[in-house]
Amino acid sequence: MAWIWLKKIGTYLLVLVGLSILIFTIARIIPGDPARMALGPRTPEETVQKLKQEMNLDKPIYIQYVLWVKGGLHGDFGKSLMTRRLVSEDIREYLPATFEIVIISTFLMIFGGITLGIISAKFSNTWLDGVIRVISYLGIVSPSFVWAIIFLLIFGYLLPIFPVSGRLSMSITEPSFITGMFTIDALLSGSIDTFKDAFMHLVIPAVSLCLGGLAQAARITRSSMTGNMTKDYILAQNAYGVPEGVIFFKYLLKPSLIPTVSILALDIAALFGQAFLVELIFNFPGLSKYGIQAMLNKDLNAISAVVLILGCVFIIVNIIIEIIIAILDPRIRLMGRSV
Repeated sequence: MAWIWLKKIGTYLLVLVGLSILIFTIARIIPGDPARMALGPRTPEETVQKLKQEMNLDKPIYIQYVLWVKGGLHGDFGKSLMTRRLVSEDIREYLPATFEIVIISTFLMIFGGITLGIISAKFSNTWLDGVIRVISYLGIVSPSFVWAIIFLLIFGYLLPIFPVSGRLSMSITEPSFITGMFTIDALLSGSIDTFKDAFMHLVIPAVSLCLGGLAQAARITRSSMTGNMTKDYILAQNAYGVPEGVIFFKYLLKPSLIPTVSILALDIAALFGQAFLVELIFNFPGLSKYGIQAMLNKDLNAISAVVLILGCVFIIVNIIIEIIIAILDPRIRLMGRSV
């Protein structure tokens, strides 16, 4: 198993290197002069050339890549043309905000989706199953930004229960920076009012973001459980008189969650990508919104850093999910021992 995991980690590292080369190259061949865009059309050519030298844009692209990688390994992704700050400082400020939304969305997606799937399978072919299936279809076919716009209209105008813009209300002071996540920092600082306000600002963006993955998890869990109900080992448990509750939760649920967990891996990692439009709609200052603005302004260093971080997130989530699947399915561990 150790050798298998070493090979997987090596593969992931190669994928990360390939991603860095791809995004670095694409960011630099996109039409437009980033130095000129940053300084404006009326800036003297000498000033533009000086900025190009500072950004190493006057060097061959392979030298630019080597210098960028060398700096990235030390946490230095260069300076942002938008904010005029180091990209690492921008990431330190904006990444925790996106993490807050993604963490809440992940919990809602996992527990809400699996719970709805279990209920739907338990009451299969009843009216309750039908209602859950219709809701699941609606969640799957509607993108996150559509739900974000709907919730913005509902809770911004019709039912102003939740705030629909920013991370905190104007009357609330930001908590001291510890993790960058306002809810956690507020709790660590003992500020309950700040925690409540920050959490209320997260609810609608997080729900908008998770509905697609939640619906898909519910559908796959239901489909897997109803399919496994007719398997021989379940029929044998029924024949032996094992209580229905024990069969359902001990012998049926565990193997049925394997396809759900596999799909959730992709959905959780994709939350960072789907958060782009959701953060724009709710004016939420997170990394995804920062990435969109970097692309619109052709901020090379910021674009490369944001995409590389998203790639790292995909890899980390996939490793965690593979470990969970190995725990759920003993056949994977046995196969690893036999190799």
